[in-house]
Amino acid sequence: DAQAFIKYSNTAGGYGLEVPEGWARAETGGNVTFTSKLDGVSVTVAPAAAAPGAASVQAKEAKLIQSQGRAVTITGVSEANLPGGKAVVLKYTSNSEPNSVTNKRVRLENVAYFFYRNGKEATLTVWAPQGADNVDQWNRISKSFQWL
Repeated sequence: DAQAFIKYSNTAGGYGLEVPEGWARAETGGNVTFTSKLDGVSVTVAPAAAAPGAASVQAKEAKLIQSQGRAVTITGVSEANLPGGKAVVLKYTSNSEPNSVTNKRVRLENVAYFFYRNGKEATLTVWAPQGADNVDQWNRISKSFQWL
């Protein structure tokens, strides 16, 4: 719990949030990823015709994550009212990229938050090795998300 956080804003994507200080950042337009070893935070923004609901996320985004991920198991879909607006929360487990030396993979816990505003959907995803206690950090990050 000694992790320091900094404010991050992405004008191309039209959002801001708090992220762990010192994590490596990779940005492409409105999308960003922060990583530290096997932990990460990413935000992607895409056009959307309507706000997502639990049923639409289960039918569309969950299936896409399963098809593109590694050994993805969906563990829950719910809706939440967060300071940044109503969000659909998708929880799942997956395998990490293989280690470049050992070729071993680590089982990860992932939570994706789907926010919508004015024809845009932002997907905030957080992940860490399964069993790591990241609840407080993930709550802080998800509650800090704001449309600009």
